[in-house]
Amino acid sequence: MIPTREEILKTVTFKTSRSGGKGGQNVNKVSSKVELIFNLATVEFFTDDEKLLLTSKLENRLDGEGLLHIVSQEDRSQLLNKEKTVAKLIALLKRSLHVEKKRKPTKIPKSVIEKRLKTKLVISNRKKTRKPPNQLNGE
Repeated sequence: MIPTREEILKTVTFKTSRSGGKGGQNVNKVSSKVELIFNLATVEFFTDDEKLLLTSKLENRLDGEGLLHIVSQEDRSQLLNKEKTVAKLIALLKRSLHVEKKRKPTKIPKSVIEKRLKTKLVISNRKKTRKPPNQLNGE
């Protein structure tokens, strides 16, 4: 189950810093870069099974302490960057919690097999008739 935005905001911490890029003098004054830190182990809205699944799927994105870091510095506004980090987190959790259905192998229908064999026979006969007459009897 994906948690609501409000539940996520209660459990995450934000760090802000100055970001590079466009913005002129504003870049030197305002801390618009936002880093969202999400501790997967301490959240209560996921079951133990969901936590295990998330940990296994996100193991490359977790740091040594088991924290998930998401950074946004695309906009000049700190608020917009904050919103983008929360949206990225929700999308990441949705993708990670999605379980693929196991494929059930199906049997090939008899009619399909028969059609394939008939086609092979027709093509084989067609190619036999193309040979010169002296090779037809196996000479």
